[in-house]
Amino acid sequence: MDAPLPVALPPPGHVLGPFADIAEGTAGVFEFREGHLRVEIFVLRHLGGVVGYVNDCPHRHLPLDGMPGRFLTREGTLIQCVNHGAKFRIEDGVCIDGPCLGSGLTPVAVAVVDGLVVLAAPPRRLSRR
Repeated sequence: MDAPLPVALPPPGHVLGPFADIAEGTAGVFEFREGHLRVEIFVLRHLGGVVGYVNDCPHRHLPLDGMPGRFLTREGTLIQCVNHGAKFRIEDGVCIDGPCLGSGLTPVAVAVVDGLVVLAAPPRRLSRR
């Protein structure tokens, strides 16, 4: 789930856009480039907040959306890959149906700050003592 990205994302605090521009159940898509390399992320507005993932299906490493910004099933309850029908939980990106069952999307830490969607610092992993 945490594969290295081909392009470094900007630092935490980088503004992606206004929260109001992403309607509930829809996504904003953002692209970052370094030379000829690129990475695309999508940010879904979900349950009043936001979640972010790299736009890359773990099955064949193809973009999840067939039409730009369309990531959810008809019911709007799961993320669905247009290529092979894999379905992922919105809240954690884990594949629950399809050819990549049990694997997951690469998360991107995002937050809403003062009405803006920003890249956030990834959560720190706590070690057990």
